[in-house]
Amino acid sequence: MGLVRGMDVRAVRGLVAVSLGALALTACAAPKPKLSNRLPDAGASQGGKAAPGAGGTYKVGKPYQVGGVWYVPREDPSYNKVGTASWYGAQFHSKATANGERFDMNAMTAAHTTLPLPSLVEVTNLENGRKVTVRVNDRGPFVGDRIIDLSRAAARELGFESQGLAKVRVRYVGRAPLGGGGDLGVRTAQAEPAPTPQAPIPYTQLAQATPPPAPAPAPAVSLPPIEPEPVYSAPEPPPPWSNYRVQAGAFGDRANADRAVSMLAHAGQVVVEPTGGGFYRVILEAGADERQAWAIRDQAARAGFPDARVIHPY
Repeated sequence: MGLVRGMDVRAVRGLVAVSLGALALTACAAPKPKLSNRLPDAGASQGGKAAPGAGGTYKVGKPYQVGGVWYVPREDPSYNKVGTASWYGAQFHSKATANGERFDMNAMTAAHTTLPLPSLVEVTNLENGRKVTVRVNDRGPFVGDRIIDLSRAAARELGFESQGLAKVRVRYVGRAPLGGGGDLGVRTAQAEPAPTPQAPIPYTQLAQATPPPAPAPAPAVSLPPIEPEPVYSAPEPPPPWSNYRVQAGAFGDRANADRAVSMLAHAGQVVVEPTGGGFYRVILEAGADERQAWAIRDQAARAGFPDARVIHPY
C-alpha cells in the first residue's frame, strides 16, 4: 500500500511538471502588447494656435445687434470721443479676434464696436494725462457707456489696470498694417509725477531762527528801458475740411512719408500731416468733386498704395 502511494506521488509530481512546462511554452508563444513609440504631439495638445496678429484680415463689417442695440461699423476719420474704457485679459488670451487675429493680452491692442479692423487709435487717460496708441482688432465692449476695451498691457500703460475702468478720450489715427500683432508699445505722452510736498518747519524753529543779514545795497546803475516780450497766443485749430481728401497711408517714419510724397507728386497736391501719436499721414487734396476724389484714389492705388481711401468733408 505504501509503494502504491509512493508511485502515485511520483506520478502526480510528473504530471505537475509537464503541466508547468506546457504553461511556460504557452506563455512564451502568446503575443506581447506593443508600447507607443512616441509621445503625444505637443502641438496638438496646445491646439496649434497661431501667433497673435497672424492670419488677420481687413474688414469694416455689416451692421449687427448685441443686447438689443444696433451697431453700424464704418470708416470714421473724424472719430474723437470721450467715454469709459475697460480692459480684458487672461479669459480671452490667444482666442480669435473679430478679424481673425489672436488676442494677446500682453500686446497693445483694443476692441471697439464700429471702427475698421485693424486700425490705430490714440487713447488718453483723462484722469492722469497718460496717452498711448493701440491697434484695434476686435469688437466690443457692449456695456453701458464704455467706448473701448483695452488689453491688459494697454490698461497698465495708461495706469488703470488696478481700477478696471477709466475716463478716456479715443481718437482715430488710421488703418493698421495687417499681421502687425498689435504690439506697438507706443507711449506718446505721460503725466509728470506730482512733486513730493516738504514738511512745514515748526513754528518754534521759525521763532528761534536768526534772520540772515540784510544784503548791502547794490550801486545804482542806469539801465535802458526793457521792452516787454510779445505774448503769443495758441494757434487756432484747423477749420473743418470743406473738400474731399485722399489718405494714401500712415507711416511711423517721417522719411517713409516723404518718400510717399515724391511717389504721388504726379497725382496732385500732396502733404504730410503729423497725427500727434508718432505717425505721419500722407494726404492728397481732391477738391469738392467726389468723382475726382475717387479718380485720385485710383491713381494712388496704381502708384503703389492699394489701401488709399477717400475722406469725406466734414
